[in-house]
Amino acid sequence: MAATRKPIVVVGSINIDLVAHAPRIPLAGQSLIGSDFVTTPGGKGANQAVAAARLGYPVHIVGAVGDDVFAQSLLDNLSAAGVDASATARVSGPSGVAVILLTTSGENSIVVVPGANARVTPALIDRHAALIRSAGMVLCQLELPLAATLYLLALCAQAGVPVILDPAPAAALPDAVFRQAAWFTPNQTEAAFYLGHKTTPKQGAAALLDRGLQGVVLKRGRHGAYVAISGAAAALPPFHVEPVDTVAAGDCFNGAFAVALLEGHDPFSAARFASAAAALSVTHHGAQAAMPTRTEVEQFLLHRS
Repeated sequence: MAATRKPIVVVGSINIDLVAHAPRIPLAGQSLIGSDFVTTPGGKGANQAVAAARLGYPVHIVGAVGDDVFAQSLLDNLSAAGVDASATARVSGPSGVAVILLTTSGENSIVVVPGANARVTPALIDRHAALIRSAGMVLCQLELPLAATLYLLALCAQAGVPVILDPAPAAALPDAVFRQAAWFTPNQTEAAFYLGHKTTPKQGAAALLDRGLQGVVLKRGRHGAYVAISGAAAALPPFHVEPVDTVAAGDCFNGAFAVALLEGHDPFSAARFASAAAALSVTHHGAQAAMPTRTEVEQFLLHRS
């Protein structure tokens, strides 16, 4: 069955996460004593790919890793999760690194050093144009060089392949992006960048749709999600869980949202499915390690219907 479905193709970052646990995020110039330190696979692109693959959907990733000690383990982890990483380049230099501070309340602060991700160019994307054109959905973010992402969006628009753009980290985008992407999925911080802090979810989603998008999901964390398409919108309530690690919850949402859309769900039920997956992810430590399986998501929803 999987072989007959158009795959999800993720074009995005692949990182190693260096995670320090501390009681809170320190002030500028302040040092704190942490309680734990772990290394775990991450990167918004890889996280989204693993999230979709763990749900049993065929997934490919286009990206790059370095020639350092982390590279092979990053590729092995993708393969173990069911992601086809054959379109991932090996380049000289370090792999991407994210330095993450995680507090006891589950909040996080992140600094990303692109490493090999900065070597993802329009030429690399062009090398895998046939794979990208074959996709049922393409997922991308803003952790790769903007020139590569803009080239990808134009390629997908020309081929009629829908794109879910996760604008993270937030950056200024040309107007054409909003006409080329099918879905735009900012979290609260990113939405504020594009819309301003005083905009309500309804007003913000409407403003984004007016720029040419087909659909918008405002990921609002503990406040749920707001989903809007032309002529319809809804606020989805959150699933209440006890969070231990919020890293990659938004990535989990995007991967699960893509799977649900491609399996024929309407945007609102797809967002509910994705919200359940994201809620489950924050109850476990790690980025990719926390991504739930389809059985886990379905069982979770069964007890909250």
